[in-house]
Amino acid sequence: MTKIKQAFENGKAFIPFITCGDPDLETTAAVVRAAAENGADLIELGIPFSDPTAEGPVIQAANIRALSGGVDTDKVFDLVRDLRQDVTIPLVFMTYANVVFSYGSERFISTCANVGIDGLILPDIPFEEKEEFLDICHKYDVALISLIAPTSANRIGMIAKEAEGFIYLVSSLGVTGTRSEIKTDLSSIVNVIRENTDTPVAVGFGISTPQQAHDMAAVSDGAIVGSAIIKLLEKHGKDAAAYVGEFVRAMKEAL
Repeated sequence: MTKIKQAFENGKAFIPFITCGDPDLETTAAVVRAAAENGADLIELGIPFSDPTAEGPVIQAANIRALSGGVDTDKVFDLVRDLRQDVTIPLVFMTYANVVFSYGSERFISTCANVGIDGLILPDIPFEEKEEFLDICHKYDVALISLIAPTSANRIGMIAKEAEGFIYLVSSLGVTGTRSEIKTDLSSIVNVIRENTDTPVAVGFGISTPQQAHDMAAVSDGAIVGSAIIKLLEKHGKDAAAYVGEFVRAMKEAL
């Protein structure tokens, strides 16, 4: 569990999200390395899934592109094995319960530990149903990362008390995607979290500019950015690594 904490020791953490296999796995590897070299503190790797319910159109399209290119869970594990030859920052998977179930939960989580994945984010698993994964995660020392949304209300303290790794604070209702402004009163949610745990809090959903990242990090321990990076991949394809590297450096500096 300590490895994820390291991501928050170097000032405010910048956490990019990258869909594995969009447009192909070689590009994913180059983009992850570029992000790590340019100051990313932790990277979320998305395992493509046919029905990513938490995602907006940008990341849904990335999932479809990756799946149509033949990416599967085994190929993503191979990608991480390759990355771990030189990428030392924490890496976590973001995927859906079905991906884990269909692979076999114990087989999936033990392989995570084996290839060097530090945590797992499953946005479609409610807090009340996490037990079926939690024991296996503890067995293999993979953090099961909790999400807290503006709708969590009276459950915020309860979720925070049991949180591991870091807390993914969802900035606004709805699905992932860039937003022109984020209106949720995040500071009051963070206050409740802080009363219950010292686990770091990173804000995601809707952050696309350095100014937004700066504002979100002002009330939390870091910022998560997905759709804005996926748009660079959509635009630049196999040449995206240099552009993502520049974007990551700008975001980290803003934090």
